[in-house]
Amino acid sequence: MLATQGVLFAEPLLSVLLVIAIVAADSLPASPLSTSWRGGQGVRSPWLAGAACALALLTRSIAIALIAGIACFLLLRRTSRRVIAAVVLPGLAAAVMWGLWVVTHARQIDPELALGYGTYFAHVSQAGLSAVVVNVPDMSRPLEALAFGWIPLRWLYAILATVSLAVGLYGLWLVSRRSAIGLSLLFYFVILAIWPHPPDRFLWAVLPWLVLMWAAALFELWRRWPRVRIPVAVLAAFVAGGYLQYEYRGSRGHWWDAQARAISANFTELLPVIQNLPDSAVVATDDEALVWLYSRRRAVPLYLESFRGRELIRPTPIEHRAYLDRMGVTHILLASATSPSALELRGLIGAYPSSFTAIYRWPDGRWLFAMNRGQ
Repeated sequence: MLATQGVLFAEPLLSVLLVIAIVAADSLPASPLSTSWRGGQGVRSPWLAGAACALALLTRSIAIALIAGIACFLLLRRTSRRVIAAVVLPGLAAAVMWGLWVVTHARQIDPELALGYGTYFAHVSQAGLSAVVVNVPDMSRPLEALAFGWIPLRWLYAILATVSLAVGLYGLWLVSRRSAIGLSLLFYFVILAIWPHPPDRFLWAVLPWLVLMWAAALFELWRRWPRVRIPVAVLAAFVAGGYLQYEYRGSRGHWWDAQARAISANFTELLPVIQNLPDSAVVATDDEALVWLYSRRRAVPLYLESFRGRELIRPTPIEHRAYLDRMGVTHILLASATSPSALELRGLIGAYPSSFTAIYRWPDGRWLFAMNRGQ
């Protein structure tokens, strides 16, 4: 969570809104005949859950899983339709309004920028369901790395990871019967299975819930089956010990701000040169939002990608050059010699050597080029 906050990701806010929505939804009575929800506090609870769901969806679109999970949970509890409507309608309204805005403006976006700036349907339309076969087995990997990354024996790692996954699934089943978070996480995982990107960042947003779910399963195993208490205790010790040592190493090494420090140190050197460019300059670069924010020079992405099924496709030099021309690019900033952009830029320079003039070089192979039109 410190790592996501250090680079100002939206996940910390999503986590807070998720807590508010789930606590408010779980507090709603199951029986429509109950009068408790009609009191002053009860009247606000459905709308509180609905408002939190709507804000969560506007924070991260994957929160649509939260709305679906809470709605299904309340339906299974046979909650009053008026209460369900109060919970669901704010989120649906936010989804419709945001969706209309995105679809309307998506037509103004260059096709090469569909993955980064277009709608989420661009990812699904290009990748289809090809990510499922990779993402489903990979879903638990980030959590396994937190708890068992220190184990050198591959067979022991595999056994502990498999048992922990089984405990987690049991916990998901247990929690789904008494809290809206269970079904919400189920829909959340379905989206992650389809999404053609690694699940790591999305799992950190729900990590506290995953821990609580896993702990609930352990306590239930401990209570119902006394014969497995020793294995349960050993598994809990492995998980807790592994996670604590990982957190200790991260605290010692300040891992949470490593990415932010690296980006800041890099652009502290790059931005003064960018700021000397003409006001009319258009810079193709990585971290284009950061370049625009701190230099006020128009900036567009340098790195381009698309999916063909699960395969990641890079543009040909001809396609890349056509994109740069359409965007009116006057300068190209290579912010890192080891980034994927470097490979694409080398292809461009190889195909159009006279179109690029080097005007500044930093250490470690970082460059600023001017584009020569018509060459």
